[in-house]
Amino acid sequence: MANYNKSRTGGMTFEDKNSAYFNTNSNHPLIQSSQEYILYKKYVSIHSEDRDMIKYPHSGEWEIEMPEDLLNVITIRLVDWTFPANYNTFSILNSNICMTFKINNPYNTNINGITDLLAQKIFEFLFIYKNNKFKICIEEGFYNPQQMVTELTNKFNSIVTVMLLDYFKQQSTNPDVLPPDQEEYKQAIELLIQAGGYDRFTIVYNNVSQKIWFGNICDQFTLTTENEFTSDTPLDNLHCVNKGQLPDFSNWGLPSYLGLSRCNTTSVNGSDLTDITQFTFYNGIVVPRFFYGDVNPGDNGYWLLPNPILVGSNVNWVECAFKINLMGYSHFYMELAGNNCIDETSPYNLSKATYTSNVTNGVVNSSFAKISVPTTPISQWFDRDALPYKFYYPPAERMRRLKIKFRYHNGELVNFGVFNYSFVLEFALQLPQILRNSNTVNYPSAIK
Repeated sequence: MANYNKSRTGGMTFEDKNSAYFNTNSNHPLIQSSQEYILYKKYVSIHSEDRDMIKYPHSGEWEIEMPEDLLNVITIRLVDWTFPANYNTFSILNSNICMTFKINNPYNTNINGITDLLAQKIFEFLFIYKNNKFKICIEEGFYNPQQMVTELTNKFNSIVTVMLLDYFKQQSTNPDVLPPDQEEYKQAIELLIQAGGYDRFTIVYNNVSQKIWFGNICDQFTLTTENEFTSDTPLDNLHCVNKGQLPDFSNWGLPSYLGLSRCNTTSVNGSDLTDITQFTFYNGIVVPRFFYGDVNPGDNGYWLLPNPILVGSNVNWVECAFKINLMGYSHFYMELAGNNCIDETSPYNLSKATYTSNVTNGVVNSSFAKISVPTTPISQWFDRDALPYKFYYPPAERMRRLKIKFRYHNGELVNFGVFNYSFVLEFALQLPQILRNSNTVNYPSAIK
C-alpha cells in the first residue's frame, strides 16, 4: 500500500505532500479550557414603585426587568427586604369584616304589662323580624381589643336602630294602618331619636381570659355563624364572601377572629343555667360579672345589668369559645415565577380524593420565600433576613425579567395599599475562567 501511494503521487505520501503545501506548525496552540470557575455574587435591589403602575396597579403581583442579563446563575436568594407593617387585619379583601345575628326572642312587653309606647313598638318590630338576620360590617383597619368591642357594640345597636326607624316610617305612612296608629309610630320615631336609638347590646372584652362577651339587657339573640359564607353569594350582596383560592378552616371570617365557633350560638340567661357559681346576683337576677375589676370605671365588674324600667327582663349573654385574634396572618409567601423552591402543604378539603386515597394535596415548588410578619400594624415597617435559596444545576443560562407575587397561604394577594416596599435578590453567578498562575511579590518597605 505504501508503494502504491508513492507511485500515484510522484514518490510522495499524502502526508508529505500536505506538509509541502500547508504550514501546519503554530506558535499559538489552543489552550485547554480549565474546569475551574469563579463564583461571583451579584445583588439586585428592586423597588415596588419602579413597576409599570398602569399595567400592574396592585403591588401584590407585578413584573420588572433587571438592568442587565445575568448569565450562568447557580443560586437565587432573598437576602434583604423592607415591607410595610401598616396593613389592614380586617378588610373586604380578607373577607373578615361582616357578621350576622338574630334577635330570636325579644322582651315581651305584653306579658310583662309594660305600657311604654317605645318599648311596645320595639317588641312589635323585633317579633315580626325575629327570623331575619341583622348584618353588620365593621370598618376596615387594625383594632386593639377595646376598639373592637366598642365598634361591635355601636354597630349592633346601630343596625337595629336603622331597621326600627325604617319600620316606623313605613308604618306611619302605610294606608292600611289606622290614623291613630300612624300617630303612634310617629311618636315612636321621636321617642327612639330622643333615647339615642336602640341601646340594649353591650359587648365587652375580658382582659384576663382575652375573650369577648356579647350581652343584651333584655332581648335573647343568636350569633348566626353557621352559614356565614356561601360560595354562590355575590360580592355585591355580601362583602364578607370568602374569595380565598383555597379552603380556610381557621380564619374564615370576622366571627373566627372574635373567637366564635362555626356553629350558631344562642345567648343564655340566668334561667338557662344549672351552675351559677361563675356568676353573681344583682337585685335577685343572675348576671355575668368580671371579678378582676372594672370594665367601665366604677362598675365593679358588673358590665351587664337589667333595665329597671323593663319589669321581668333578664340579661342575655354569650361568652366566645376562644381567645380573640386581632393580628391576622403570621406569614405571607413570595413567588418568583420559574424560580420557586419551597414545597407547600395545602388545607385539607372534603373531596373524593381525600376520601379514597392518602395522596397529599400539597404543591411542589409553590413559592420562592416565606416571610414572617413579626410586628403589629402599630409599627410602620418590618424586616428580617436569611431565607431558602433556589439552586440550579447546570446553571441557568440567562435571566433578565422577573415575575413577582406576594400572597397568603390561602392564595389571596397581600394588600400593601399605597405603601412601597423593596427587597434585594442575591444571584450567585458561575463564570468560566482560564487557569492562571500568579506570583505575589513583596517589595521591601521604603527606607525611613
